[in-house]
Amino acid sequence: MKREKFGSRLGFILVSAGCAVGIGNVWKFPYVAGENGGGVFVLLYLLFLVVMALPVLTMELAVGRASGKSAVEGYKALEKPGSKWHIHGWFCVAGCCLLMMYYTTVSGWMFGYFVKFVSGTFVGLDAAGIDGVWPAMLANPGEMGLWMALTVLVGFLVCSFGLQKGLERITKVMMVGLLALIAVLAVHSLTLQGALEGVKFYLLPDFDRAAKVGIGNVATAAMNQAFFTLSLGIAAMEVFGSYMSREHTLTGEAGRICALDTVVALAAGLIIFPACFSFGVQPDSGPNLIFVTLPKVFAGMVGGRLWGALFFLFMTFASFSTVIAVFENLQTNAIDNFGWSRKKASVINCVFILLASVPCVLGFNLWGNVSILGRNVLDFEDFLVSNLMLPLGSLVYLLFCVTKWGWGYDKYLKEANKGTGLKMPRWLKPYFQFVLPVLILVILIQGLL
Repeated sequence: MKREKFGSRLGFILVSAGCAVGIGNVWKFPYVAGENGGGVFVLLYLLFLVVMALPVLTMELAVGRASGKSAVEGYKALEKPGSKWHIHGWFCVAGCCLLMMYYTTVSGWMFGYFVKFVSGTFVGLDAAGIDGVWPAMLANPGEMGLWMALTVLVGFLVCSFGLQKGLERITKVMMVGLLALIAVLAVHSLTLQGALEGVKFYLLPDFDRAAKVGIGNVATAAMNQAFFTLSLGIAAMEVFGSYMSREHTLTGEAGRICALDTVVALAAGLIIFPACFSFGVQPDSGPNLIFVTLPKVFAGMVGGRLWGALFFLFMTFASFSTVIAVFENLQTNAIDNFGWSRKKASVINCVFILLASVPCVLGFNLWGNVSILGRNVLDFEDFLVSNLMLPLGSLVYLLFCVTKWGWGYDKYLKEANKGTGLKMPRWLKPYFQFVLPVLILVILIQGLL
């Protein structure tokens, strides 16, 4: 079967950035920045993004583009005869499945809150009433299941139309909409009274404030966030490399993906922190910042129903762009490994992800007493993906690309530097071989501990 290709370079960048832009940017980044003192965290995040995440992204893309295949077959095409690197490809498929087993629920939350703002659920509620909306939704398996199922069904419907007609076409519209919403929401937040204090907290490094959290803690949090924001290590990005042309270097394209991903993350903070400071809300409210704290802020604004609806539409676009990108990965793996048609892959994957997502939904209500290693279902699934599969998988990709036992640095470098654009320098080899693996191991060990 002839390999599908992106219709345009813009399509590749927007789809790849759409995969990277997700809940980690628009939900986790602002509250982690708030918990870790603001400006110093943002500064360290940008540093680690360049020195850690960007190189590994070029490696995932290189394996995909050089092989023209998804994870398992990609390793098989490039590994030395008799070696077993391709086994990691199956762990990548498992990682994508596990990620979607809870990500579809969280994406459903975003869509559910968008509907609530549009329908006027928060109109007339006092602070206690707004506080009650979130636990009421979590306690209702029917409502949670509905939003999750809609996310899965629409996601696989999009992917069933193919790369260009489905994923690329829809993601272009969503990403343009997302960027437009960011601009409107950020400008609105910045015009609120007292917004400047929020911007100062967020973007001006204050080392005294960071020292109260602990500079080491802030650095570790920044390293984790920079690394996890691109979903590296489970071949979520590798598959888009397999659809790429060879007209442009991978370092340049990876830089563009990172830049777009970072713009969205930084802009999410510019929406949230000025609003928090304007309405006297603590910026370190943690995970509740989006679903409990911000609805109160919107309720106190002029036109709050509209601004709340636009904000959660932005959140829905950000999370759904990741959902359909990872669904496309599952599709391609099924087509490559089992020879299925795209329609057959869509139906089977859709049924599997629907059923596999149910435990996460029930983990907040009917299975609320279920605890795995002291965690509820969602937290346990997220722990496996974020703390184990992403860093370990990234380490495997790194070693495959820079050691003589794998594909090898020379072949990786040749593939990465094909085309016009920013080249990956050869002198970085010692850093890739000896320093970067240690940094990833630090993330892995710290995450497991």
